[in-house]
Amino acid sequence: MASVDVRPLALEIAVQDVAGALIAARSGARRIELCSALAATGGLTPSAGLVAAVAEALAGTGTGVHVLVRPRPGGFTYDAVELDVQVRDVRAVLDAGADGVVVGALTGSGDVDLAALDALVAAADGAEVTFHRAFDVAGDRGLALRQVREAGARRVLTSGGAAAAGAGVPELARLAPIAADLGVELMAGGGVKPEDVAALVAAGVDAVHLSARRVVAGDGGPGGGDGARDVTDPDVVAAAAAALAAATRPA
Repeated sequence: MASVDVRPLALEIAVQDVAGALIAARSGARRIELCSALAATGGLTPSAGLVAAVAEALAGTGTGVHVLVRPRPGGFTYDAVELDVQVRDVRAVLDAGADGVVVGALTGSGDVDLAALDALVAAADGAEVTFHRAFDVAGDRGLALRQVREAGARRVLTSGGAAAAGAGVPELARLAPIAADLGVELMAGGGVKPEDVAALVAAGVDAVHLSARRVVAGDGGPGGGDGARDVTDPDVVAAAAAALAAATRPA
């Protein structure tokens, strides 16, 4: 009889504030990814003050605080000045209490920027490093997995190259054994809904990442606009946690 993989599955929730972090922790999330401007940009580096407040709020909960370090929207090819900012931000968020960082950089040809990643991993100084969805833009994701591992990153966040991870299940299933052989944690993310979790786990991923957001109305203030903003929905987080607990990994 084939053995069943008993490695614990992890739930990671992308959040933008203390309230969202606490919701994730109460539902048993292994980690949060803390960022800012998630809906508008896909996520940017949050302030050091927010990192410190979230780290303090989650102290003792068992939920790790991992912080996105991304200096601007757009592509993932960075010049020397932008890389220097990210190196400084990695150090700053870890000094503020983060447990790990989420980074990524590519060359103009779509390969992992090894020099940039080496600098970011060195700045993390032993803290956990996740390579974010820049991975999905890489031309050769099998090679990218090897490069990420060689640089010292612990996991990759990927949709399998699809617009949403639910549509990327075949590629995730292809990558899963490569990642396992390399000792890289494969985390499915990108448009994930609780109903996608079973298929993602069956593909062989080690973790599932989602933002679990809902939109609330608000006053636009002096700048105008409708004032709507995203908040973490506790019902969606709870549903994702339940789906993960019920999911069956491949034999």
